[in-house]
Amino acid sequence: MDLRGRVVLVTGAGRRLGRAIALGLAQAGAHIAVHYHTSAEEAEETVRRIRALGVDAEAFPADLRDPGQIPPLVDAVARRFGRLDGLVSAAAVMRVTRWHEITPAQWDEILALNLRAPMFCAQAAARHMEEGVIIHIADGSALKPWPDYLAHTVSKAGLVALTRALALALAPRIRVNAVIPGPILKPVHWEEERWERLIRHVPLGRAGAPEEVARAVRYLMEADYVTGAVLVVDGGHHLRS
Repeated sequence: MDLRGRVVLVTGAGRRLGRAIALGLAQAGAHIAVHYHTSAEEAEETVRRIRALGVDAEAFPADLRDPGQIPPLVDAVARRFGRLDGLVSAAAVMRVTRWHEITPAQWDEILALNLRAPMFCAQAAARHMEEGVIIHIADGSALKPWPDYLAHTVSKAGLVALTRALALALAPRIRVNAVIPGPILKPVHWEEERWERLIRHVPLGRAGAPEEVARAVRYLMEADYVTGAVLVVDGGHHLRS
């Protein structure tokens, strides 16, 4: 899909990896709907940066944990831009949830944002697309379980399964793929020493840059014969136990 003049909704685009993805697609000529939940100022900064590239952008608030807010969000994007061609589900939460401590409320909250929301964003978006592309942002827990992040691990493994199932369900009209970033940005609750220890296990010897993930997303948006694929962008980290 040629991204010039296309409209892409990026969830969680106010900051961090979501912002980088939104900017990368804008650099390819796409108009961007910048979704955010609470990061209003950051989302407006993303919009300003995108508009400076010569394409259109607007910020849209929604709490994706509430499934009732998803169809109105997607409908608002389609009304504002007059079309919808792509969806990148980047919004997510990662919290420590060990098996003996996790509560039903914590389980529900994490899976609501990390797994249920991408499903119903895809459902709502597909209804507006004649043809299009959906990209899910998973992570390494989908490949190798993180026991201290139990609910998160289940949600991301489920997201990869959802990607493959939707690729079949929506073909040939809509392609669906996933990206698994590795160590890109230090989690906000991690200490620097823990992050550096993780980076030492990356075969390529460094953390990745958000722009490298954005380029992977752009590739999957533009690669017309790729669907149901899971692209790992982690410097080879998944190769080491």
